[in-house]
Amino acid sequence: QASIEIDSLYEGIDFYTSITRARFEELNADLFRSTMEPVEKALRDAKMDKAQIHDIVLVGGSTRIPKVQKLLQDFFNGRELNKSINPDEAVAYGAAVQAAILAGDKSEEVQDLLLLDVTPLSLGIETAGG
Repeated sequence: QASIEIDSLYEGIDFYTSITRARFEELNADLFRSTMEPVEKALRDAKMDKAQIHDIVLVGGSTRIPKVQKLLQDFFNGRELNKSINPDEAVAYGAAVQAAILAGDKSEEVQDLLLLDVTPLSLGIETAGG
């Protein structure tokens, strides 16, 4: 269960409530399902089958939502999700590697790395009203 507090939600009136995980998942079921569409499209565009995917790396704050993780794991037939990278820091790691490569860093840590811009745009959803 989580508490939700929104100051001045409407005309200076504050909003307070609590919500269970089950209710949260119920309210957002359609949004959670729609997050799988870009994953399926990315596979189609790459002409790849999900069995060809070696690692599923979670990036971004929403990947912390247990239901999103469950949907991804189910989609990839129960495969383990890679949670070794902090979802909020993954882009910064990639940027640091790219900076080292562009700067001509010849160190052993960078030499064997191949950085690919696999998904240059965010995979997400847009809700009505932004």
